[in-house]
Amino acid sequence: MDVAGVRYRLHGIDAAEAGQKCPNDRGGNWPCGQAAIAALEELVKDRQVHCDDRGSDDYGRTIAVCFANGRDINHEMVASGLAWAFRKYSEDYVDTEDQARQLKTGIWQAPTQPAWEYRSEKWAVAQQTAPSGCPIKGNISKGGKIYHAPWSPWYAKTKVSVAQGEQWFCNEAEAVKAGWRAPYWGRGSTGLTK
Repeated sequence: MDVAGVRYRLHGIDAAEAGQKCPNDRGGNWPCGQAAIAALEELVKDRQVHCDDRGSDDYGRTIAVCFANGRDINHEMVASGLAWAFRKYSEDYVDTEDQARQLKTGIWQAPTQPAWEYRSEKWAVAQQTAPSGCPIKGNISKGGKIYHAPWSPWYAKTKVSVAQGEQWFCNEAEAVKAGWRAPYWGRGSTGLTK
C-alpha cells in the first residue's frame, strides 16, 4: 500500500494474491485476491491513513501497522478472512486469524492454499522456463517500468523484449534496485500495491 509517497508492507499479515482464487463452501471458487484488494481499498477510501513504521523488508518497503481513522487495517484484513496471520514473521494477528477460522469467514470457508504457498508454486513453475531461471518479467509500458512476478494476474500475457530494453530479473529486490516497480493491483486510484 502506498501512503503519502511511502510504500508499505502490512506487518504480520499476508493477503491472497491478486490473481488467486480460493475454494468456497459450495464447491466452487471465488476471487479471494480481488476481494482482498477491494476490502483494502474500502478500508482506506476517504479516510485518514497513518502507518507505524516497523522497519524495512528486502524490497525497500516499510513494514508497518496501518490505521484508517483509527481502525487497525492489518487486523481488519485478517478478521474479515481476507488475509492470513503471517506467523513466519509475527504472531500479532494469530488470535484474530483463529477467530476468523472458527467463524469460517472468507478464506476459511474451505481449505485454501495460503498466499506464500501460492507464490512459491507459481515461482517454481515459471522458473523452469525463464531465461537463466530468473522468472520476473520487466516490462515497459505507458505506466513505466513495471515488473511482474509469476503470481501477477498479467504474468502470462506479459512478453519481454530485451531489444526494447525490457529484461528478466531473478528476484523482486533486483527489479526494484534497477528502477522497476510492481504493478498497481487496485482498481481505483488509491495507489495500492501488493
